[in-house]
Amino acid sequence: MRKKLKYFLLLLVCMSVHSAFAQYNQTRRQKPLSTRDTVAPTRVLSDDEMLDSLRKKEDNKKDSIIFNSKFVRITNELLLNDSTQTFALDTGITNFENYNPLTRPRSPRIHLGNIGVSQRPLLFEPSKTIGFDVGLHALDVYMLNPEDINYYNTRVPYTQLTLFNGFGSSAEQLFKVIHTQNVKENWNVGFNLNFNGSKGFYSTSSVLGQNVSGLDAAIFTWYESKSKRYNLLANATFNNLKAPETGSILNDSVYTSAPGTVFFANSAQVRLPNSYTNWNNKSLYLKQFYYLGRIDSLNKGKDNSKVLPTQRVAHTFHVTGGRYNYIQSDPDTYNVFPDYYYSDKRSRDSLTYTHIQNEFLYSFYLRSKSVKFVKNELKLDLGLVHDLWHYAQYVSDTTLNQYGAKYIHQDRVQNTTFQDITLKAKLGYRFSDRIALDADFRQIAQGRDFGNYFYDAKLTLAGGKKAGKIILEAYTQNSSPPLIYTDWISNHYIFHNDFSNQKTTSLSFNYVNNPLQLDIKAEYFLISNYLYFTADQGGNDAHPTQLGNDINLLKISIGKNLRWRSLHFDNFIVYQKTDYQSTLRTPELYTYSNLYISKTLFNILQSSFGVDVRYNSQYVAPSYAVGIGQFYNGPDVTFTSYPLARVYFKATLQRTNLFVAYDYANQNLSSKGYYTVNRYPQQNALLKFGVSWTFYN
Repeated sequence: MRKKLKYFLLLLVCMSVHSAFAQYNQTRRQKPLSTRDTVAPTRVLSDDEMLDSLRKKEDNKKDSIIFNSKFVRITNELLLNDSTQTFALDTGITNFENYNPLTRPRSPRIHLGNIGVSQRPLLFEPSKTIGFDVGLHALDVYMLNPEDINYYNTRVPYTQLTLFNGFGSSAEQLFKVIHTQNVKENWNVGFNLNFNGSKGFYSTSSVLGQNVSGLDAAIFTWYESKSKRYNLLANATFNNLKAPETGSILNDSVYTSAPGTVFFANSAQVRLPNSYTNWNNKSLYLKQFYYLGRIDSLNKGKDNSKVLPTQRVAHTFHVTGGRYNYIQSDPDTYNVFPDYYYSDKRSRDSLTYTHIQNEFLYSFYLRSKSVKFVKNELKLDLGLVHDLWHYAQYVSDTTLNQYGAKYIHQDRVQNTTFQDITLKAKLGYRFSDRIALDADFRQIAQGRDFGNYFYDAKLTLAGGKKAGKIILEAYTQNSSPPLIYTDWISNHYIFHNDFSNQKTTSLSFNYVNNPLQLDIKAEYFLISNYLYFTADQGGNDAHPTQLGNDINLLKISIGKNLRWRSLHFDNFIVYQKTDYQSTLRTPELYTYSNLYISKTLFNILQSSFGVDVRYNSQYVAPSYAVGIGQFYNGPDVTFTSYPLARVYFKATLQRTNLFVAYDYANQNLSSKGYYTVNRYPQQNALLKFGVSWTFYN
């Protein structure tokens, strides 16, 4: 209203000026051209022109603010567990080239040839979950889950568009969108969209069943009351992933063929041309927490401010519905499967599930009133989790109808509903800002998975800024066998087993020194009743089994970054040794090295140019069971191992990040190609690029 009144007053002033000078202007227009006035005549603006000029001047004052990442704050559910806190948005190019979840430097994966297909960790990475598990995890790294969602607090709308692709190739095609904005000062909304249209390096890309097709989507919101006591985190996710299950290409000697042999990878014949897996799931996630009693503020009014509660109650509601489908539309001409139980020409295996979870949590914090000094601070979490599960399994079968004609229908072979009740407790005690003790206890007290537990304890000892810190951790875990190990019915695989719970005990020592850019971790694992898939006499009849003896495994990881002026040399090395190397088929040695130069070009282009190399020692490669998504111990095949090099250039210019990389640059120098899984050749050399655009308006 005040702004409108201002423009109205300006209009009146302009009209008054126009009336006062009307006679004067008329006299000037009647003067002859030969006037001796030394001042050049100026055109008088009309009322509308003057008003437009004033509006433009006013608008230019508003546009003088240049919006950037400082106006966007980010957090996630894990960071909000102890306090309300946000962090600055990271728009740098660190690890921008490591977009592929299969080749992350510290968590490499073996897979079937390209992004979007079945995978599992190359190194030993134990799961710390308990309770019911279907056992299908081959596509997990491509899914968008509620715990992956970031939440924002923005003063301006924030959008990020990211594209990764191969030059002249559709082998890798990824596109991601993030958009978020505040609808109110304390209420933010946004969405994520991820698309994967990769076609891989082998087989016929024109056949739809041989292409990857992935869509991950999420909408999210974060609301915080003005009193800072109440918070609501909510998101809805949707995943629809399709991955080809071709049984590999027919040519098993693609890298060892005689010189002069012509081979076209993108038209290679496969064993199952129209076979694929489709994973589909939807979820709704709501988490509310409320601060009771006194609340403290740390760094109030600053970007790194925190709201610290003394008591908190929280409730989480999470409902998930999903479907796993395996589609086979061709006869098994090349004996990919060990057998069939319903149809020799087609498979329509599916598993549907619904999971409803409610979690209730009470937290108590005991600290001194002066929150500037962390000393003798106690935190206690007590919680109860109720899980309700329902799953059903279907197979495609052929039956004669009442007229004697054959027809195909879906036959439900399993239908089960059950529940679990889990008791949770977390204890944290800060003796000072240098000594901390944390403990985590989870125990299933009632239900199908009664007796499952996870107990963890962690001690942190920190020295000065240059001394670093030591983290000592120990945990023990007892978990039920996944469903696919005990009760599974499909066209090609039927399992009914009574396995014992798998138990894992671990001790670890971790030293971290940020000024030296050094971290060292030593882990010891003792695994009892280890569950895995194997095949008889190296065949293809994959089936679950349980090892009767205990497995000992030692894993040592070292990360060290070196720097001299603008030259950087980052390294990560893992050594692991087990007394059951033939059962745990992983390499003993894995290394990653990244040598690069960071420079600012033309005074505006922050850039890095370098080469990274990955290497792992030889190991007996696992095989892959089509239709159930399991890697198993099949034929004893050991492939020669070579370093894999990538040359890249990446840079950032204002709101745009970009990179260009030549992946597997040493192909045909040291080797023609490589395998990580029996029969499945890996990617060929490819020139790739990626670009990320950021908008703050």
